[in-house]
Amino acid sequence: MEGLSLCLVALATLLVTWLLKLAASSGSSSKAKKPQLLPPGPWTLPIIGSLHHVVSVLPHRRITELCRLYGPVMLLRLGEVPTVVVSSAEAAALVMKTNDLAFANRPRSVTQEIYSCGGQGIALAPYGEQWRQMRKVCVVELLSAKQVKRIEGIRAEEVSNLLQSISITASARAGGVNLSEKVSAFSNNIVSRGLFTERCARQDEYLGEIDKMASLMSGFSLVDLFPSSRLVRWLSNGERNMKRCCARMQGIISDIIDGRKAAPHRADTEDLLDVLLRLQAEDSLPFPLTTESIGVLIFDIFTAATESSATVLEWAMSEIFNHPNVMAKVQSEVRHVLGPGKAVITNNDIAELHYLRMVIKEVFRIHTPIPLLVPREAREDCKIMGYDIPKGRRQCPGILFGTSTVEIGLTNLLYHFDWAHPNGAGESVDMSEKFGIATGRRCDLQLIAIPYVPSSST
Repeated sequence: MEGLSLCLVALATLLVTWLLKLAASSGSSSKAKKPQLLPPGPWTLPIIGSLHHVVSVLPHRRITELCRLYGPVMLLRLGEVPTVVVSSAEAAALVMKTNDLAFANRPRSVTQEIYSCGGQGIALAPYGEQWRQMRKVCVVELLSAKQVKRIEGIRAEEVSNLLQSISITASARAGGVNLSEKVSAFSNNIVSRGLFTERCARQDEYLGEIDKMASLMSGFSLVDLFPSSRLVRWLSNGERNMKRCCARMQGIISDIIDGRKAAPHRADTEDLLDVLLRLQAEDSLPFPLTTESIGVLIFDIFTAATESSATVLEWAMSEIFNHPNVMAKVQSEVRHVLGPGKAVITNNDIAELHYLRMVIKEVFRIHTPIPLLVPREAREDCKIMGYDIPKGRRQCPGILFGTSTVEIGLTNLLYHFDWAHPNGAGESVDMSEKFGIATGRRCDLQLIAIPYVPSSST
C-alpha cells in the first residue's frame, strides 16, 4: 500500500506539472512560431506520451510494428522526451550520411551522464573536439598496424583455446556443448588480452559489473523519461544503482592501472592500456586524459566488442543450424576453399569465403546486436523525408575489430565441427529473444559438436 501511495503522489505531481506547462504554453501561443510538420506517430496520453505503445517484453519488436503503421519516420513521445524513429534504409542514410553532422550529437540523459562520467570516453561523448581527439586515439593508436597484428595473434590463440574447449566438452558429455558460454568466453578473453595482455585478474568481477550496468541501461529508466521531475529522481533507485555500479567499475580499473604503473611493460610489448597510459604521461592531447576517462573508454571498448561479437556469433550459429541448406553450402565453401588439415583459421584465410561473409551480413540484418542503436540528437533543425526534425558523422572506430572476431570464430566452428541437435535430427533451436543493450538469445544455445574428419578423397 505504501508503494502504491507513493506512485499516486508521483502521478499527481506529474499531472500538476503537465497542466502548468500546458497553461504556460497556451498563454504564449500568440507568439508561437509557424507550425512544424512533425513526423506521424501513435496517439499519446498526458504525462506518459507514447510509452503505453512501446513498453513490452521486446520493445524493439513493438517499435517495428508501429513503424509499419506510421511509416519510415515516426515520432514517439517517451514521457518528456520526443524521440524520432527512422526505420528504412533511405531514412537511415539521410540521418547517418546526408545529415550526419546535424545528428552527430548524443542526448545527455541522466543514466548516460553517470555511465560516461559526464560525456567522457567515445560512445556517449558529445560531438566536439574532445570526441574527435578520442576517436583519433582509437584509430591511430589503439587500432594501429602494430596493435592490429598483436591482436590477430591473440585472436588466433583464443580460437585454438575455443576449439580445444569444445572438443574436450564434446568428448566428455553427451548432452551437447553450451555454445553461448563458449563464444562469450572467447570474445571476452580476446578483448581482455587486447587491453591488458593477459587475462585480467578481476575480469569476472568486472564483467559482472558490465552486465549489471547493461541491465540498468537497457530498459526505459524513469529518470531518463522524466528528467525534469525531482520527485521521479527521488523515488527511482535507478540513478543510485548506476552510481554504485559505475563506482565499482572505476575502482577495478583504478586498481589495474595502479598495478601497471608499478610494473610497466616494455615499449615493444605495449598493450592498449599501455598506450593510454603513455598518452596520459605525455600529456600531448588538448584535454587531460584522466584515469576516469581511461576507465570510461575501456568500458566502451569492453561493452561494444564483447556484447556485439558474442551475440552475433550465437545468432549466426542458430540461424545456420535452422537452415540446413545454408549449413551445407557454407561448410562446403569453407572446407573446399581452405582445404584439409587447417589447425586454426586466421584473417588471411577468409578473404575468399564470399558466401560465408554474405551470411554474416544477413545475420547482422536480421539480428542487429543493438537493435535500437545508440540514440542521436539533432544539433540543428533539419528535414528528413519532408518532416521537420527540431534541434534537440559518427561511426564505431572498432567495427572491423568486432566483424573480424565474428568471421574467424564462425569459420573455425563450421570448419572443424559438424553440428547436431541434442534432441535428435530434424529439431530446430529456439529463436526467442531477450531484450537488452544487445538483444541476445533468451536461452543458451546447446548443440552437439562432432569433430570433422575429412575423407581421403577430400
